[in-house]
This record gives sequence, C-alpha cells and structure tokens, in this order.
Amino acid sequence: MGRIIVWMVIMIPVSCLFTGLGIYAIKRKEPMWFWSGTSVSPEEITDIPAYNRANGIMWIAFSAILWISTVLGILDMKITGIFLIAGTVGGGLCLPFAYRKIYDRYRV
Repeated sequence: MGRIIVWMVIMIPVSCLFTGLGIYAIKRKEPMWFWSGTSVSPEEITDIPAYNRANGIMWIAFSAILWISTVLGILDMKITGIFLIAGTVGGGLCLPFAYRKIYDRYRV
C-alpha cells in the first residue's frame, strides 16, 4: 500500500504538470514555444489559436501516457514500469517531430 501512495504522490503532480502545460498552450494568446529559452513571434504564425490548440493537444496527448501509468500503478507496478518507460521514451522522442510538423503547418 505504501508503494501505491508514493507512486500517486509522484505521478499525479507530474501528470498534472504536463496536462496543465497543454491547457496553458491552448489558452495562450501569444504563440506557444516548445524549447525552453526560445520564443515564437506572432509574425511567424498564420493562425495563432489553431497553432496553440495543436501545441496544447500535443502536450495533453503526452500527459495521457502519464495518467495511464498513474492508474496502472494501482494494478501492477511491473507492467506500469514497462508502459511508462516505453511511453515516455517513445513519446519524448516523438515530441520534437510533432512540434516541427505543427510549426511548419502554421508558419508564415
């Protein structure tokens, strides 16, 4: 039981962080950035609301891996570990490509 509580204490805030990042991106008026320390000027993007919505959906989709892992942790930690590692590594590798596709679609 203690492992499950520790798992939840770690995973719920992390999952909320990425979901919150997605919601923040969707609601943002200025174009959302991807990398820390970079910025996207409004002149670069043709449709800022659509660009931010796509960016937010990308982050919320990534957070779904974390939410699924959070729930799976209640059932079986071994399966959860495999799912979490595969999902975050695979998803983490896909994020830059997904962002590039979003950026190229809405770039002037």
